[in-house]
Amino acid sequence: MGTARAILARVPPVPTELKDYVYDARIYTGGHELCLLRSGAEAYPAMLQAIALARETIHLETYILRADETGRRFAEALGERAAAGVRVRLMFDAFGALGLDDGYLGRLRSAGVRVVAYRPVAPWRPRWGLWRRNHRKTLVVDGAVGFTGGINIGDEYAAGGWKDLHVRIEGPAVGTLDALFRATWMTAGGEPIAEQAGAPTASPGSVLATVIANEDLLSRFEIRRAYVHAIRRARGTIRILNAYFIPDARVRRALRQAARRGVDVRVVVPAFPDIRLAHWASRHLYARLLRAGIHIHEWTGPMMHAKAAVVDRSWCAIGTYNLDYRSLLLDLEVIVAALDRDFAGSVHDDVERDLSSCREVVAETWRRRPMLDRLLEWGAYRLRRWL
Repeated sequence: MGTARAILARVPPVPTELKDYVYDARIYTGGHELCLLRSGAEAYPAMLQAIALARETIHLETYILRADETGRRFAEALGERAAAGVRVRLMFDAFGALGLDDGYLGRLRSAGVRVVAYRPVAPWRPRWGLWRRNHRKTLVVDGAVGFTGGINIGDEYAAGGWKDLHVRIEGPAVGTLDALFRATWMTAGGEPIAEQAGAPTASPGSVLATVIANEDLLSRFEIRRAYVHAIRRARGTIRILNAYFIPDARVRRALRQAARRGVDVRVVVPAFPDIRLAHWASRHLYARLLRAGIHIHEWTGPMMHAKAAVVDRSWCAIGTYNLDYRSLLLDLEVIVAALDRDFAGSVHDDVERDLSSCREVVAETWRRRPMLDRLLEWGAYRLRRWL
């Protein structure tokens, strides 16, 4: 049984009109308050404020960690709380943070922050690894306030940088985020965590929500399952923002079927990606998706790194999960899924505003793209399982 199922508190009834969007209503609990955070300009101040208010524990997990201005701001905040007696743990992915300055880590440790690298990319080191990465970005403070989404710790996500989405969550499901951190911390070689996590408590909010993660082989496909189920039940609209959109056959089939039954399906991807091979592999799929009636929009601002979906303004998911093969088969990922028309509606409206900064891919024009582009896309798609 996955962690997301193990710690949930008493389950209120899911409204009948929303039950159809989820494969198991029992994993959704009420009493949550969610706040959508748009890029680092909103996420970083909220995260740093939560850190500053910590009294017992801070658990920060990130794929990318940089020793730049943003990294230093977080290091100072973590060190200050560690000096005040808060138990501060920081875990970063060794590949995502490749080249991180040892002096930066040394200063964190000297300040009392416990630091662990997930799977060092070095065969001579314990628990080393290459392919399976920890792609999660989570922060849990005192077991009561949690954050997750696409935002790493680095200047590219700060004000005026990459477009991304994060979510702040209070309520019972925060305990799931904390339990996931603790389990991965131990796997990565962190010292045993003696203190117990606080009992999950309801927040002043009323949102039905859950945390879903692919923490082990038994739960490897749970996030995809949540996505596909909601897409199959869509009746009006589907909106997806995804940085590396290379969906597997099951997701593609669900999207095509939705479009063919009249659902307005729109996918937002970056026009100017940070990983060209992944972008080419994604573009290889455009033609068949366009033929099915799916609208594809390319975000023309700085890199769009978000991972979010909204169905019928009723169900939404925000997290670290890319609709690609790495997230499906290899990496550790997590999403917050919500069954709430107000919150899902606000995410839907946010995507609608984004469409004004996008250029839509037109099928007729797409068919006339150069042959060299087609060859690059075909070749990149052959590598999709490793991108």
